Amino acid sequence: MLFNSFPFVLVFLPLTLSGWWLLRSTPLRLVFLTLASYVFYAWWDWRFVPLMIASTTVDYIAGDRIAAADRRHTKMRWLAGSLTFNLAILGFFKYYDFFASSVNATAGAMGAATLLPILQIILPIGISFYTFNSMSYTIDIYRGRVRPAASVLHFSAFVAMFPHLVAGPIVRYSDIEHQFAALKQRLSSDEAAQGIYFFVIGLGKKLLLADRLASPANAYFAGSFGHGLLPSWLGVLGYTFQLYFDFSGYSDMAVGLAHLLGIQFPQNFNSPYKALDISDFWRRWHMSLSTWLRDYLFFPLGGSRGSQLETIRNLTITMFLGGLWHGASWTFVVWGLYHGALLAGHSILRDKGWVPRSAWFARALTLFSVVVGWVFFRAATLQDVVTILAGMAGSHGLGSAGVFPSAYLGSLGVAAGLAFFAPNSWEIHFAPRRRWAVTLALVFVGSVLVFESGGPFLYFQF
Repeated sequence: MLFNSFPFVLVFLPLTLSGWWLLRSTPLRLVFLTLASYVFYAWWDWRFVPLMIASTTVDYIAGDRIAAADRRHTKMRWLAGSLTFNLAILGFFKYYDFFASSVNATAGAMGAATLLPILQIILPIGISFYTFNSMSYTIDIYRGRVRPAASVLHFSAFVAMFPHLVAGPIVRYSDIEHQFAALKQRLSSDEAAQGIYFFVIGLGKKLLLADRLASPANAYFAGSFGHGLLPSWLGVLGYTFQLYFDFSGYSDMAVGLAHLLGIQFPQNFNSPYKALDISDFWRRWHMSLSTWLRDYLFFPLGGSRGSQLETIRNLTITMFLGGLWHGASWTFVVWGLYHGALLAGHSILRDKGWVPRSAWFARALTLFSVVVGWVFFRAATLQDVVTILAGMAGSHGLGSAGVFPSAYLGSLGVAAGLAFFAPNSWEIHFAPRRRWAVTLALVFVGSVLVFESGGPFLYFQF
């Protein structure tokens, strides 16, 4: 079920909010939220609900056993079992076919027969997000940073909560532990207004900006407009802003829906295209994933505490796995390694003091690096990457901007202006006033009118 759909806005959301606020008992409210979230997930494909329940059960039991164990070795065994289970289901559903295809291609290049069957496995939507949510729970209990959930109801509701279930933000149990322990009994007008604000702003980002850029950008990456200099840059920039407003729009909507439940989620975007360097970009882009990778991968590897060579190694490993997390494709692997190289290079240059003094030049250089990286992220194959980058370098001639509809160019200009110069949705000092009511009403109505033309969120595929 999509946030930007009539079934969600007209049926699921009103019924879920009514049930949540009418019930008074905390256990009943958590049961209701969990079951409603399972219905939300099952709308896509009910067959994968048991998989999420299995992951939830394993991690809840493991968390209890880790907390109860007296010996560090026993705690470690329960943690290893939990992580192995989660990584196994993630690895099978997301990476088996990629691994099998790579093995078979290598075998074919060596003249050998096909070694592994291709199973055409369906990727369960949101599996990358809910496994990372629950993995952080057992790790944090092992580290002594959170207590086990008060009951299986608390943990089930945390994992399944529909606002963040399928595309984040990646919420940690520590973010909502105390909120679940003291659920609000009534929705204040201020929190309702905040919820509506974030939800409608996110809806507008998705439907009125990102989706207006989608078709022409997709056509460019499909090769429909050629690979001249102008079409290449306009196509890649279209995807650059489509991805930003699509995912930041989802994140805003998730935050808004959580507010309507009386719960606060962490910020996931902080104007990443205004970043001064690549490290700053990763502190601003998909913040919940960046901090997850930092806390559960980069720091345990040693972070930047060792030599410069060890720091480069740790950055490379972290970004390689971060790229692979996004998808089972060599393009994502190379994208991760590319950003690992950018971060390593920035670390070296920063230590030597060789960084731009001009903020505008630093922003432009960072954005250029990020845009080049999005080519790896979006292209279907590495050969397509080479073709597109060559086009951006002018190797296929100038081309014409006229291949794109004028509405696309207008939407691209609006998106760029908002991303570069406007405050983001968290920086705006929202207050429930008449002018805001009118503005949000217009954005909501405009969004609803194009519901049927809206597509799924881009991060659903990850």
